Amino acid sequence: MDWVTRLDKQITDYLPDLRVLKEEPMAKHTSFRVGGPAKRMAFPKNGEQLVLLLSMARECGARPLVAGNGTNLLAPDEGLDRLVVGTGRLCRLEMGEEPDTIIAGCGVSLARLADFACKQGLTGLEFAHGIPGTVGGGVCMNAGAYGGELKQAVSGVSALFPEEGVKYLSGEELSFGYRRSFLTEHTEAAALYAVFRLSAGDPENIRETMGDLMARRKASQPLEWPSAGSTFKRPEGCFAGTLIDQCSLKGRMVGGAQVSEKHAGFIINRGGATCADIKELIRQVQEAVLEKTGVRLEPEVKFVE
Repeated sequence: MDWVTRLDKQITDYLPDLRVLKEEPMAKHTSFRVGGPAKRMAFPKNGEQLVLLLSMARECGARPLVAGNGTNLLAPDEGLDRLVVGTGRLCRLEMGEEPDTIIAGCGVSLARLADFACKQGLTGLEFAHGIPGTVGGGVCMNAGAYGGELKQAVSGVSALFPEEGVKYLSGEELSFGYRRSFLTEHTEAAALYAVFRLSAGDPENIRETMGDLMARRKASQPLEWPSAGSTFKRPEGCFAGTLIDQCSLKGRMVGGAQVSEKHAGFIINRGGATCADIKELIRQVQEAVLEKTGVRLEPEVKFVE
């Protein structure tokens, strides 16, 4: 009996109200709009369902992939022989018991989180308003923009570890770095919710700052095309987009994938791009930049297998 059959039976017996899709195209769930079908995709409605589902999945021999908005994922064209767990329904968002704290479920979008903080008169998350990801993925990779990073605001995270159960990790224990954290080094773990510690501020000023940052983002980034945001991590002492531009790579295409003519740090889907197209274009950019500048660009995009 394969893992799919075993898991289907477990879900029927113990999670009968869990929403599960069969052979669900990942193109519907990634910001690149590419990717073949996942064997199963499930959408738990609370933390208890998520914990039980992941436990059953591992017992059945499945390889679970917990995904938020899919804004940093590149899924293969041939599909995934995996259980993909969508966190969109895990959207708890409320004030914490301690002053100036917010509790946010892993499926809450960073835009909604920043907007909620603004309405509560709390400052510290303005930079996150335009980041197209969720709390879970954002905390895992220490998402940031315009000089801000989530490590500046995260007080702690509740995460599920297969062998240890649910643990609460403090901001210090999360060991945040540039586009990394303790959770990126422990991919078997799944963030459940995060606690953010912010500061009191004026809602009008906070809203104005968020508006200014969004205007800058729209003016400089190709938001009208599917992408995964910045394709490459920032190299030491320089910017990936600048290096790519200096190598005259703007506009280069492989199939439907293109190095954005608006911002060289973005690879976009101009229509009909495949995962293979995007991966090949990433390879070509890396090769050209390394040859001309000596800098090896590291993808910020996660290749899912």
